[in-house]
Amino acid sequence: MSFLDLVQVAAEGLSNNKLRALLTMLGVIIGVAAVIIMMAVSAGTEAAIAERITSLGANLIFVRPAFSMGGARGERIAARPSLTFDDAKAISEQISRVKGVTVEQNSMQTVKYGANTLTDITVIGTTPDFPTVREVRVADGRFFNAQEVDRVAKVCVLGYSVAQELFGGADPIGEKVMVGNTKLTVIGVMAERGTVGNQDWDARVYTPITVVFQKFMPSQFARVMGNRVGMIYVQAESQEAIPTVITQITYLLAKRHGVTVDEPDFSVQTQQDIISAQQATTAAFRNLLAWVAGVSLLVGGIGIMNIMLVSVTERTREIGIRQSVGATEADVRWQFLAEALVLSLTGGAIGVLAGVGGAWVFARLSEMRTVVVPNSIALAFGSAAAVGIFFGFYPANKAARLDPIEALRHE
Repeated sequence: MSFLDLVQVAAEGLSNNKLRALLTMLGVIIGVAAVIIMMAVSAGTEAAIAERITSLGANLIFVRPAFSMGGARGERIAARPSLTFDDAKAISEQISRVKGVTVEQNSMQTVKYGANTLTDITVIGTTPDFPTVREVRVADGRFFNAQEVDRVAKVCVLGYSVAQELFGGADPIGEKVMVGNTKLTVIGVMAERGTVGNQDWDARVYTPITVVFQKFMPSQFARVMGNRVGMIYVQAESQEAIPTVITQITYLLAKRHGVTVDEPDFSVQTQQDIISAQQATTAAFRNLLAWVAGVSLLVGGIGIMNIMLVSVTERTREIGIRQSVGATEADVRWQFLAEALVLSLTGGAIGVLAGVGGAWVFARLSEMRTVVVPNSIALAFGSAAAVGIFFGFYPANKAARLDPIEALRHE
C-alpha cells in the first residue's frame, strides 16, 4: 500500500466520526498555537529591549560607579560614587578613537513658570556633547555650549512635554523658569522622543553639569575629591574601535583611582553587554513558556493515543477482515499509525495558523510586541508530528498484533 493510499484510508477512517477527530486534535492545536504565541511574545520582548538600548546612541560605552561590598556579613551596599567630572575630561583628552564623551548627574526638582508648576521633574546636568552622543535633537533654539558650562551659566533646555505643559503654544525661548530655587533661562526645547525603557525623555530639563554641581547638589568635598557624576557615556568612532577604547578607559581610570584592573571601583559596559544580559533573562522566561506549551502538546498526544485505542477496539472485526484478505502486520500497523499522523499533522497545521493569527491579535490588543519566529513554527509542527508517531505507535502496534481469528469473532 502506497503512502497516498495510507493517507486516504486514514482520512476515510477519521471522517466517520468528525467531531471525535476534531476534539482529539484540539489538544495538538492548542499546544502548537501556544508554542508559537509564547515564543513570539518572548522574541518580541527581546527585540523591543534591543531597540530601546540601541536607540540610546550608536557605539556607546557606559561607564558607571561599581558596586562595593561592605557590612559585617559582606552584603552588597549602594554604589560608591567613584566617577568624577574630571574622569570624563581625562577620557575625552587622553583616549584615542573616541568620537564624543558626555556625563549625566541627575536631580529631582520642582519646575515653575508663572502659575504652572511641575513636580518631580528630572533635571539632568550634562555637557555640550550630549545631543551627539545620545543621538537626540533640539527642535527649537539650541543646546548649551562649552563656555556656558565653564562659566556655570544659568541656562536650560526643556524636554518637549515640559515645554508644552509650562508654556502651551507660547515660545519659551528666552523665558526664565524656576528650577528648585534657581532661575534658569530657556535656550532650547528638545524634539519629541517619548518613553524609552522606563524613562520619559520628554519630561526632562537639561542644564550645564556645573549648574547641577553648584545649585542642586553642592558638596563640601568636591574641591578635594572632585565633583561626582552618575554616568559617563563614551561614543567610539566605530564598532570595531570599542574593544580598544574599553581597554584604554579601564587602564586610565584604574590609574586615576589608584585601583587595579582586576578590582576596579567602576564598571565599563557596551550596549551589547546590556542586551546580552537582558536576553539571558528573557531566555529563561522563554524556556519556561516553551515547557508550559509542551505540556499542552503532551496532553494532545495522550488524547490521540486514547482515541486510537478506542478506534482499535471498535474496528477489531474490520482489522480481522483486512488480515484475512492478505493484509500483513506492517500494513495494519501503518494504517493506524497513518491515522494518528493525520490527526497530529492536521492539528499541527491548524495550530500554526491559530498561533500566527493569535500572535498578531495579541500584539494588537496589548502593548507588548510580538515577533513570530520561523523556527518556532518548524519546532511546533515537528513536535506535533513527533507526538503523533510516539503516541500513535502503541495503538497501531496493538492493532497489528491482533489474532485474525479472534478479531473475526469480535462483535
